[in-house]
Amino acid sequence: MQHKEFLALVMPFKDKLYRMAKRLLVSREEAEDATQEILLKLWAKNEAIGQYKSVEAFAMTMTKNFCLDRLKSKQAGNLKLVHSNYRDENVSVQRQMETEDSLSWVEKIMEALPEQQKMVLQLRDIEHYEFDEIAQMLDMKPTAVRVTLSRARKTVREKLQQKHSYGIG
Repeated sequence: MQHKEFLALVMPFKDKLYRMAKRLLVSREEAEDATQEILLKLWAKNEAIGQYKSVEAFAMTMTKNFCLDRLKSKQAGNLKLVHSNYRDENVSVQRQMETEDSLSWVEKIMEALPEQQKMVLQLRDIEHYEFDEIAQMLDMKPTAVRVTLSRARKTVREKLQQKHSYGIG
């Protein structure tokens, strides 16, 4: 496969690789490094890349595994889940502060989720993958993906409700 063909194949989902890496790693720099590593590994496999049913799913699985290996390594002992801040300049300062507070709480809640629930939540609700694709990437049955997602959403919802009802009444 030539360089241009390879780029045409991987560029449409490069940002998804980055977002997955950023969800699992501590910083933009770590996520960029991880994404670069995955792209290099994909390029190294470029002769065989056509054999995969979904190159994107294969790349997402590689990203997940690479990031989890980084998290497990001794040198990455201080890494943790982070969440991007979304800003809309047209929103009032008060509303923006409330939104940032809520995002901060969701981030904290997600940090406490088991690793598998974090990944399923990221892949389904952020990246919008289908259940079958997530099952393939995480080596799970689609029904297990649905159950894991349901549990993760329920935990996030309950913790947010606890936070918002705290001190009222």
